[in-house]
Amino acid sequence: MNILTLFIVIPVLTVIGILFTKDLKQSRLVSAIGMTAQLILSGILVYLYMTERSAGNMAPMLFTFDVLWFPALNIHYAVGVDGISVAMIALTGVVVFAGIFASWNMEFLSREFFISLILLATGVFGFFISLDLFTMFLFYEIAVIPMYLLIGIWGSGPKEYSAMKLTIMLMGGSALLMVGILGIYFYSVPEGGQLTFNVLEIAKHQIPVEMQRFLFPFTFIGFGILGALFPFHTWSPDGHASAPTAVSMLHAGVLMKLGGYGAFRVAIYLMPEAAHEQAWIFIILTTISVVYGAFGAIFQKDLKYINAYSSVSHCGLVLFAVLMMNQSAFTGAVIQMISHGLMTALFFALIGMIYGRTHTRMINEMGGLMKVIPFLGVVYVIAGLASLGLPGFSGFVAEMTIFFGAFEHIDVFHRVATILAVSSIVITAVYILRVVGILLMGPIKDHHFDHLPDANWYERLSTITLVVGITFIGVVPIWLSDMINFSLAPLMEKLASIQLPGM
Repeated sequence: MNILTLFIVIPVLTVIGILFTKDLKQSRLVSAIGMTAQLILSGILVYLYMTERSAGNMAPMLFTFDVLWFPALNIHYAVGVDGISVAMIALTGVVVFAGIFASWNMEFLSREFFISLILLATGVFGFFISLDLFTMFLFYEIAVIPMYLLIGIWGSGPKEYSAMKLTIMLMGGSALLMVGILGIYFYSVPEGGQLTFNVLEIAKHQIPVEMQRFLFPFTFIGFGILGALFPFHTWSPDGHASAPTAVSMLHAGVLMKLGGYGAFRVAIYLMPEAAHEQAWIFIILTTISVVYGAFGAIFQKDLKYINAYSSVSHCGLVLFAVLMMNQSAFTGAVIQMISHGLMTALFFALIGMIYGRTHTRMINEMGGLMKVIPFLGVVYVIAGLASLGLPGFSGFVAEMTIFFGAFEHIDVFHRVATILAVSSIVITAVYILRVVGILLMGPIKDHHFDHLPDANWYERLSTITLVVGITFIGVVPIWLSDMINFSLAPLMEKLASIQLPGM
């Protein structure tokens, strides 16, 4: 059994186990056992990967496994990981684990809820380990489709509208992706060779530049829609606001990262010439995402909408960094994906816990909560400080690495775009400090909040797990940076063959 295949097998066995449960207590226990095993497996994978690299294994992908799946189209179940994939798998393991405990009291259709949640996680894990574009797309769809049920059934507010809007827009992105992937397939090898979906095989050959120019927008926009690329971001705030707590955590924490990862792994890596030529268009759009998302968060009064627009800004920063196409920016993009995944999952977990006690998400209806729920209040402050980029937390490492990489470009266009993106730090500080001040400080506005219970054991476990990840990356980022930099070598070699003006 290949270790990477276990990331698919364990969730599938967990889902089968949940099918035989009878109530909430049993279904959440099976879910917790399965996702704890998945988290432990993620830790083992990180250890094995670092051990292999320390031993001098220079292969671009480790733990590879390949078996022919559909001979007619040369589709393979092909898996393998580099440092970037390993980091994203570890992020997913942490967020899914925390999400299970954040949903500990999901009483309505609990069995169906946990099955849908774990199916979503299965798709995400499968996407990150796939080396075959068709298999990657299959897992992408498995990750996206359960979102409709999770929001439409267990959500709140205008949940049917939000679920349908999210599904239609992401399916539109999937249609664009299908065009891009099929185009890459039919130009994957020189004329006369056997066509392939394998990313490593395709990367050995050059897709004709004229086809790259045609296919790159389909692929980048297709992935960019999931990464909240402006102006295709509008599904994200509504989807976040209507989703239940654990779904918001997975949605913003890991599902949106499929967009940034796919844009990097497929669009940029396989079509670098077109990426360089067309980058300026998408740099404009991603800069708008970064600044617009931050400004949008300032004017929101609902805690979920504040964090949703914040996610648009932070995910826009990932795509912005990817388009800078140098090693520093690429490294920053991956760290930002991991950092934002942990931070936003923590925010949504806290918002769900606060809402469960106050029954409101409107910040102007709350105040002085630090006095009655001090544990949750302190953790909320930590999440806020990480989000605004305070040194010592993961957000600072990610954003500074991105901006250093962006400033390596010396032309006016890139410098102006970078300065605008940097301004989002100030805007983020404004809405974070504003929310913390209104929500936690001052007098208690509603006497019904005088005796709210503080965090339970499972809530503490969920939030502490995420805080540890945010702090560990912020204090000791070198191990993560080294994993990423080694994995960037093949892409940097391809980019080195292209003359990049302004560098």
